[in-house]
This record gives sequence, C-alpha cells and structure tokens, in this order.
Amino acid sequence: MALFEKIDLPDVRNIIVVASGKGGVGKSTVAANLAIALARQGYRTGLVDADLYGPSIPRLFGIEDARPEVTVNGDKEMLFPIENIGIKVISIGFFITKSQGLIWRGPLAASALTQLFENTCWGDLDYLIVDFPPGTGDIQLTTVQKLNLMGAVMVTTPQEVALNDARKAASLFSHDDLKVPILGVVENMSWFSPIQHPEEKYYLFGKDGGKRLAEELNSVLLGQIPLVIGVGEAAEQGLSVFNQTDSAIATIFESIAQLIINR
Repeated sequence: MALFEKIDLPDVRNIIVVASGKGGVGKSTVAANLAIALARQGYRTGLVDADLYGPSIPRLFGIEDARPEVTVNGDKEMLFPIENIGIKVISIGFFITKSQGLIWRGPLAASALTQLFENTCWGDLDYLIVDFPPGTGDIQLTTVQKLNLMGAVMVTTPQEVALNDARKAASLFSHDDLKVPILGVVENMSWFSPIQHPEEKYYLFGKDGGKRLAEELNSVLLGQIPLVIGVGEAAEQGLSVFNQTDSAIATIFESIAQLIINR
C-alpha cells in the first residue's frame, strides 16, 4: 500500500520537477527552455507552473492574457491547458491579474496545486515539466508525495550561498519516504563573456559550483549556462532562447534535454 495517495495521470509518461533552493537563479527560465527543447525534439510536452505565489511561466511564454477553457465533467471542472509553441501550459497566473498576489496558507495552496494537476486535460504526454517555487515548502512536498516522478533537476548559480540552499532543497528528494532521483544539476550564470571579446570568460559568481554540487549529490552536471543579456531580454518579451539569432544557449538546452532523455 502506497504511503501517499497518488494522483492518477495515466497518459503522462514522465514527470520531471525543476527545483532550486533560492529564487533568482533562473529556475523558471531553465524549466521553460527545457520544455521547449523537449518539444523541439518531437516529444509531446506539458509544463506546470507550480510557483503559485510568483507564477512567471505565462510571462516567459508571452501568454499572460490567455485564459484556459473550462468544461464540466460530472462534479469536476476540467481545464484545457494553453498550447504555445507545441507545449501545453497551465499556471495559476492564468486565473489572477498581473498585480494580484495569492494570500493562501499552505494547505489551500497545496489543494489548488493538486487541482491544477488532477483537473487538467493533458492528453498524451511524453514529458510533463514542473516548475517548482524555490525552497522546500508545502507545494514541493505535495507534488513529491502525490505524483510518480521520473526525477528532479536542480538549478543553481555557482556561488556558495546558492549552493547551500540548493543542498537543502535537494535533501527533500532523498528523504527515506520520498526517494526521488536527482537527474542532474544545471548551473546558471556560470560566467560572463563580453560581446566584443566572446573568448574571454569572467566568473562573476565563482567557478564550478554546479559541478561540486552534482558530485555531492552523486549526480551529473547537465550543463553550464553563461550569463547572457539576451536571455533576460528575450524572457521579458515572452521569447525563448530558441528565438534568438545566437543559438549557443539554445544548443546548451538541447544538450541538457538529451542528457535527461538518456538518463
């Protein structure tokens, strides 16, 4: 008998959570571009914005004004995710205004998240990517308890303060009652290279922190993403790195996706 009652998603083959210990490390950007990379490789892909208090996925996809279709099935209201560039997206951000904040205690937030998974008509999916909020709270615990996860991807920047928080977040997945495999670590903002001197690398936040974290977690470093101004600018416009002329970052995400597929 299972310790926790699981949400039944029979048509979703692989569920991967993207997690971090602290905010501001680019976790949502990684989750969004990982989903896009998987879709570009021909996999049917969905994306859940599980950061209920700070949903950013609608902004990253340029679909902030979208509203999911709702239908009634028995005593349940079923949601149809917004489809964008081949990805099925659901977020609490579709149901609140841009300036509205959720003032919910943990149990209410966990219940709302469960409904996002359970009451969404996903159809057949090869991969469902879940963008976690930072830290280890009710939302993370509910997801890990209630879903059959393929694994977790940890996102960090190289500096020690981010690594410390990432270690704490990773400990959730290794808990004896949960045991979710850590598929690997993505190190974001690994270095900065001036446009005029692309061969130069400046390690603004330290060097190889993600590699050390991967070794500590007995996992692998999936990729290092340099600090590129264009990535942030594209996100503000609702564009992914795959929309940019410089495809170097897109190539990194394609490599990360392939490594996850292989694992």
